[in-house]
Order: sequence, then structure tokens, then C-alpha cells
Amino acid sequence: MIQSLYLGRVSYDEGLRLQAEMATLVAAGRLQNVLLLLEHPPVLTLGRNADRSNILASEDLLARRGVAVHEINRGGDVTYHGPGQLVGYPIFDLRTLRAPSGGRMGPVDFVRGMEEALIRLCGGYGVRAGRICGLTGVWCGQSTGGRDQGSGISSLTGENLPNQTGSGGPARKIAAIGIHVARGITSHGFAFNVTTDLEDFALIVPCGIADHAVTSLEREVENPEGLPTLQDLAHQAARCFGQVFGEQVLAVESLAALRAQAQAAPPQYPAEDTPLQVPAEVERLLGGAERPTRA
Repeated sequence: MIQSLYLGRVSYDEGLRLQAEMATLVAAGRLQNVLLLLEHPPVLTLGRNADRSNILASEDLLARRGVAVHEINRGGDVTYHGPGQLVGYPIFDLRTLRAPSGGRMGPVDFVRGMEEALIRLCGGYGVRAGRICGLTGVWCGQSTGGRDQGSGISSLTGENLPNQTGSGGPARKIAAIGIHVARGITSHGFAFNVTTDLEDFALIVPCGIADHAVTSLEREVENPEGLPTLQDLAHQAARCFGQVFGEQVLAVESLAALRAQAQAAPPQYPAEDTPLQVPAEVERLLGGAERPTRA
């Protein structure tokens, strides 16, 4: 099951704290997979391998515009978060998910699944979207026009580069993705441009890619006035995650309700993580001591 919660606008510091809290509860088995959905005030984030020179604005300009900068442990380079952007933090236990091949889901499979969920979200608004080989995220091509409940496409045409032209013109990035995985639990996630002010991306070299074209759902749809609220779009995104990962989605009404549920739930641990027999090294250390028994 995926428990989704829309939080509205949340400071980036609070978002980091909430991720850490949820990751601890999911790792302890007190919560099932949690999808936090929200938006942030203007902020730049630098991933583990980020090059700080990809921030083009001076510290003085950033300060005047109220844009904070955070160095974090997700993958990827520099990205921007701001009003009108749907940010999703899936705090998932990868041990509970299965890859398309049938085995346990790994980080790469998980990222591909996130991309597919956002491609489907775009497809629901008649926006042609897909992947570009060698790059992480979701990119748009030509709008199909009208409302299409299809799943979008799996790849864009052209030479698989962001500045190349396919049948829909130059590819434009609508969603950035970067995750961190610790003890099988994911954190960080995606940033999906809905009504985002795209001029703010001029502060950076987005994701460290030169000539990086960005876009938003508002710019790509045929009827921008018909877009839902960010909260409604968040619920639609959660449903797409459920479809892609094969999990039921339960919308949680508040953070307090989620915490109360965690408080009431006894800790549970995946049975597959319990050894079927005492490891040889433990046997050696025990020596002649009485062996422990399992209830």
C-alpha cells in the first residue's frame, strides 16, 4: 500500500525533517510506503555530485530574491524548487516492491517507475512525454491535443539529446528526479513543473546540462485555464504511482493522522530479512555457550 499525503507549501528544512521522520517509521515497519506531496518556497538544491559552478546567480542576487541553497545527499546535480511545482518525496521500502523482471526492485528500476508515473500524469492532460536515453527525468515533445488517458510514450524521437528536434520539436524537461537510498528506504524524489515560473531556472544550469530546455504543464497543455489545483494534481500523481508500482493508494488526511497510525502500529520487519539458521560466524563466536532459541 502507498499512503499519500498532500502537505501544501512546506519549507525545505521542514521537508528534509519530515523525510527523515517518515524514513525511520517505514524502516521500523510502523508505516507502509509513504508518498509526501507538497511545494516549496524558492530553493536551489545541490546533489551529491553537483558542481557549484552550475549556480549562475551570485549569492547577493539569491539573497535579494529569497532563494535558499541546500547541499543534500540525493543523486543528480543542481535543481530548482519553487511555487507552482509539485514535489514528491516517496519514502518507500524497496524490499516491498517488485521490479518488472519479477525480482526485488532496485534503485534504477525505482527511478524508471517514477518516470513512468509522471509520463502517465502528463498523458492524462494530452501532453506527449517520455524519457531520453542516458538522462534521468521526464521530457515533453508535441502535445497530442485534448485530454488523453493513455500512458504517454516511453521515449522521445530525435537523437536522444535535450537540444535535438523530434516530431514534437526540441525536448523540454518537465520533471527532475533524484533519490537517495539507505537500508532499502528511498528519500528525495521528483519535482514536476505545473505552473512554475520558468524564468527562475535561469538562476542555474538545470541538472548540470548545458542548453537545458525546461517547461511546465501549464505551458504544454492546450487549455491552461483548465488545470486543476496543485492539491488535485497531487492526488492524480499518487494514483499514477499506485498504477505503476502495483500498489493500492490510500490518501491520508493529515500528518497528525499518519503519526497516530505509526504510534499505534507495532514494529514489523520483513520475514525475508530473518536468517533461517544461525550464521556460521555466530556459531563460532558462541563456542560452547548455550545457543539462543527463537520463539
